[in-house]
Amino acid sequence: MATTTTRLTIDDFERLPAEMAEGHELVDGELIDVSGNTPNHNSLRDLLIALLLLFVRERHLGTVIGEQEYDFNGNAHGPDVSFFGLEKQPLLQPDKRVQSFVPDLAIEVVSANDTFNSLILKKERYRRCGTREVWILVGVSREILIWSEHGNRILRQDAELSTPLIPGFQILVKTLFETL
Repeated sequence: MATTTTRLTIDDFERLPAEMAEGHELVDGELIDVSGNTPNHNSLRDLLIALLLLFVRERHLGTVIGEQEYDFNGNAHGPDVSFFGLEKQPLLQPDKRVQSFVPDLAIEVVSANDTFNSLILKKERYRRCGTREVWILVGVSREILIWSEHGNRILRQDAELSTPLIPGFQILVKTLFETL
């Protein structure tokens, strides 16, 4: 006799105790461990948050937040850094773990336990669900892979990182990776 597995929903995930949900994402009804970030990963994430947060707040462009989970078509993912514009701010539910909208920009910093396939699948899900731009920062090669409605590209060393989602923000790729 076949057994059936009960798959978790976003509502189930929302009700989990913090200690069970922390360090996990909900993918296809299953909890997936995403813990284990290294100091290099955290430093790069925190630098991006610091730079983007200050820039966005000073110009009243929207919200920058780290590790916030969003509902990507029944899957709960928490990009390392995310940004959403002013038009989405009224959708933010401060007391919910998983937001019912997706960010405009999702940024993932590659971790030692990430696989290329898992990152590509995550990027595809983000874009398919309406995230306008996805950045994947690869510390080992000091590259930034970008997928957006304006085209896809890979940025290296002296290239300038910018996005039309955050007008005026720009930084050299090598500057981001100097802390590693």
